[in-house]
Amino acid sequence: MKNKKIDKTPARLDFIQSATGLILAVFIMGHLLFEASILISNEAMYKMTIFFEGYYFFGETYPGIITFLAAAVSVIFILHILTAIRKFPASYRKYKIMRNHMSTMKHEDTSLWMVQVITGFMMFFTASVHLYIMMSQPSNIGPYASSARIVDEFMGPLYLVLLVSVVFHAFVGLYRLAVKWGFMEGKNSKVSRKRFKITMYVLIAFYLIIGLASLAKYTYIGMTHDFADGERYKSKTIIMEQH
Repeated sequence: MKNKKIDKTPARLDFIQSATGLILAVFIMGHLLFEASILISNEAMYKMTIFFEGYYFFGETYPGIITFLAAAVSVIFILHILTAIRKFPASYRKYKIMRNHMSTMKHEDTSLWMVQVITGFMMFFTASVHLYIMMSQPSNIGPYASSARIVDEFMGPLYLVLLVSVVFHAFVGLYRLAVKWGFMEGKNSKVSRKRFKITMYVLIAFYLIIGLASLAKYTYIGMTHDFADGERYKSKTIIMEQH
């Protein structure tokens, strides 16, 4: 009798979900730090912007690079969604079963999984909007352009929801990855898990603080600068911000 062939599809999907989640989490860590350059100065944020537009490599800016990067992140984001959504409760009945299980077991890791589900749902809408804007308006990034979008275009509430959901989703996800795949795990799994969890909470707090501070700074610029006069950011590096 021939041995039944093992279906490796679930394992492959798990690997894709983990790999895309890791890539997106690392991207978020860098992205929030780049955005936080506004806390240093308008000039620092502007120089960071034109760096990603290729100015220091080509001698002029190419916003199309931002479109390409946003499109690449979008593809990874969609792959992650497609591989992760299969684990979400498919009906209200299954959701109730999960809720009852959480209430009975009172297991923190199970609760963290529910955080992943909720924040993932929030990101499906908010991150999609943000990525589309970055692809369609790549030149509208900078100390003034970004601030105008947050205040004059009323995108502040969306970015606030996106910030909270993406930070929790990213770092809870990294914790779950570390536990699942045994990254940097010592001889005692309970001690390792506790260390992973402490690291997770520290990173969540750190990135929420710098993210909220950055959003507050962009909001302040947007409320104090008169964009109606058409003035663009004047930089020592390039005469005018592309706006």
